[in-house]
Amino acid sequence: MKDRRRRTRHVNRWGKALCGCLISLWLTGLLPVRSAVADTIPWERLTTGMQVALWNPRDTCPQVPALLILQIDPERFRFSIYQFRDEGLRTPISIHEWQQRTDAYVMFNAGLFREDYSYLGLLLKEGRSLGSKKHHSWQGLFAAEPADGTLRKARVFDLAFEAFTEDPPLYREAAQSLMLFDRMGKFRVKDSGKRAFQTVVAEDGQGPILVIKSADIVSLHHLADCLHRQLPSLQQAMAMDGGASSDVIASQDLLHAAQETAAQSAWRSLLAGNTGVHIPLPTVIGISPRTPARAGIPVESLQPPRKP
Repeated sequence: MKDRRRRTRHVNRWGKALCGCLISLWLTGLLPVRSAVADTIPWERLTTGMQVALWNPRDTCPQVPALLILQIDPERFRFSIYQFRDEGLRTPISIHEWQQRTDAYVMFNAGLFREDYSYLGLLLKEGRSLGSKKHHSWQGLFAAEPADGTLRKARVFDLAFEAFTEDPPLYREAAQSLMLFDRMGKFRVKDSGKRAFQTVVAEDGQGPILVIKSADIVSLHHLADCLHRQLPSLQQAMAMDGGASSDVIASQDLLHAAQETAAQSAWRSLLAGNTGVHIPLPTVIGISPRTPARAGIPVESLQPPRKP
C-alpha cells in the first residue's frame, strides 16, 4: 500500500512537471499550437499563400464591427516598408497611388506619424533607418525579412520582453507601433472609450501574419478583447495607425485572379478600396510575392513597378 502511494505521488509530481514544461514552451513560442483561426473565420482563397475573410463577431463581441482579415504566408510573400521622402516624393500620397507605384499585391498603413509626417518610432527599410528612433513607450514592432535565414520571415515583436538589435538590424524591414495584446493575454491598451477605424497586425502561432481592418469604428480595448478571446491561435498583436489613416487595399490583378462569387461582394468592395475616404499616407507596408509563379497569378498579368 505504501509503495502504491509513493508511485502515485511520483506520477503526480512527474505529470505536474511535464505540464509546467509544456506551458513554458507554449508561452515562449517553442511549442506549436493548432491554429483555431481556420475553424472560426470563413476564409476564401485569394491566391496561394493568401486568404481573405469578412468576419462578423457581433454574436460574441457585440461592440466589435465586421473585420476585414487577410492571412498571409510570409514564406510566399515579402513585406516592404515605403516612406514618401525615401521614395523621393515631396508629399504623402494615397494608398491607391502607393499600390500603383509599387505594384504590391496588398498595401496597408503603417504606424503613427507627427504633423510634419515623420514616423513616430523605429522605421527600417532594407536595413536602413529612415530617420526615426525607437519610441520609448510603444512596444510593438512589426519586422520582416530577417538577416538570419533561420528566423521567421515576418513576425510581431514585443519590445517589452524581446530584444531587437538595430546595428546590425535583426530584420531589414521594421515598423514600430502600439502593442494590442501580448503572449500572456494581457491587454496593452487602456479602455479609454475612444473609437475609430483600426488596423491591426497579428502573429499566428503557426506562422501566418494577419492584417486586420475594422469595417467601422471600434475601441482598441474591445477589439483586443474580441481577437484574444475568439481567435486563440493569435499569439500577439499590435495596432497600426487608426482613424482616417486606417487603410488596406489589394491590387486589381490580385482581385481579378481570385474566383468571384456573389458572397464576396462585401470584402471585395472593402479590399478594392471602393468605400470610405483615403487620405494621403506618409508610410505604408506592401505585400508582394517572393516569386510570381509561387504566388499563383499569371506572370503576364503583372505590371512592372513605376519609377519615381
